[in-house]
Amino acid sequence: MTKERFEEISQQGGLVNLSARSKWLLRGADRVRYLNGQVTNNVKNATDAQAVYACVTNLKGRVEGDIFIHASVVGDGPVLVVDAEPDLREPLGLRLDRYIIADDVELLDVTDEWQLWHAFGGQAARFQEMALPEGAHRTAAWRFGQEGVDLWWPVAGEPPLLDAAGTSLTAEELETWRICAGIPRWPDELNAEVFPPEAGLQERGMDYAKGCYIGQEILSRIKTTGKMPQSLVRLQSHGEADAPFSAGALLFHQKEDGTLAKVGHVTSTARHPVHGLPVGLGYVKQAFASVHSLLLASEEPPKITFEVDILIS
Repeated sequence: MTKERFEEISQQGGLVNLSARSKWLLRGADRVRYLNGQVTNNVKNATDAQAVYACVTNLKGRVEGDIFIHASVVGDGPVLVVDAEPDLREPLGLRLDRYIIADDVELLDVTDEWQLWHAFGGQAARFQEMALPEGAHRTAAWRFGQEGVDLWWPVAGEPPLLDAAGTSLTAEELETWRICAGIPRWPDELNAEVFPPEAGLQERGMDYAKGCYIGQEILSRIKTTGKMPQSLVRLQSHGEADAPFSAGALLFHQKEDGTLAKVGHVTSTARHPVHGLPVGLGYVKQAFASVHSLLLASEEPPKITFEVDILIS
């Protein structure tokens, strides 16, 4: 991404085609109660005007997927609409279906039946004012570091003219933007090795007062103790523009005697469009996740490539 493009998005917002995401409808009288027992946030707050972000966790409290949830009316009745990363379609669909036992709930995979676009920042105003085609609906959602709006419509319907000027973000641009914004993503930062609080999702994706869900006991214990194995941080190189830096690189703390202690690893990397230095996201042991602390990054220990400056996510 160029500096000019980054500044354009920062000032005017962005448009993203998310139609490849996995999508489900939940029908039935028990849909809200059922889904509330599966996710970390309060499904009761999901409306037709506002989407709720949440994680699906396993019995050990670790992430099996992250989702957006909103309410809508599709066909002849009310539904909950859920969307997730494209490669979660099969595993997360099976996971959600597994716990429907005696509930009045039907889970329908509608991935191929609905298109989904998202506008954030200044671009969101256009979505709010746009006349909707037959069967379409919109809802507010915070996805990429700024307030935004989702626009949903059936694939079979006539889509509105969204990207006539070709201004939507490419996959590469979106990846750079979300890394610079410190947004965790499945499976890089969110996966079965991670607790949601480690990824900084306490405020955005968790409700500790809503009641029981799978993994809730362990996550409540983490909140009470304040202790986590690691924390997600943003990483910025310390002045070496050409140093190799990629996902999987190890992070080290250099002790006073010069020896190195492994304290974390890098999960995602990009080059910042404005200053040109490598940036990234990574997990670091809690004791070393402080503002502007310096760590050493290495592609292949013990060779040290450059220092990184931790910026809290």
